[in-house]
Amino acid sequence: QVELVESGGGLVQAGGSLRLSCAASGRTFNRYGWFRQAPGKEREFVARISWNGGTTYYADSVKGRFTISRDNAKNTLYLQMNSLKPEDTAVYYCAVRDSVVPTTTPSSYDYWGQGTQVTVSS
Repeated sequence: QVELVESGGGLVQAGGSLRLSCAASGRTFNRYGWFRQAPGKEREFVARISWNGGTTYYADSVKGRFTISRDNAKNTLYLQMNSLKPEDTAVYYCAVRDSVVPTTTPSSYDYWGQGTQVTVSS
């Protein structure tokens, strides 16, 4: 059984940093991603990484500020978020995908975590 558990969300002032974690149990996958959903908006892609960490890709809105990484030994996914802005406020979700084909489409991911709230105050 696959379970994804996120942690690390919270309240931070603009310009601050947070690191999100996503512990995966059950098995490993080929693709890992972070998504976010703000109130009244659709879920949007944030970043993705291959199973070995060799390939990463970011949404333009977070490029240069966020870093996605993986610890294979711990089967844990991370999202380091720096220079946070109020518009980064959202519930952040980790997701995994069996297919080797990279994608930014939420519906293409097979399993999801429960989400963790990130709030950035101005």
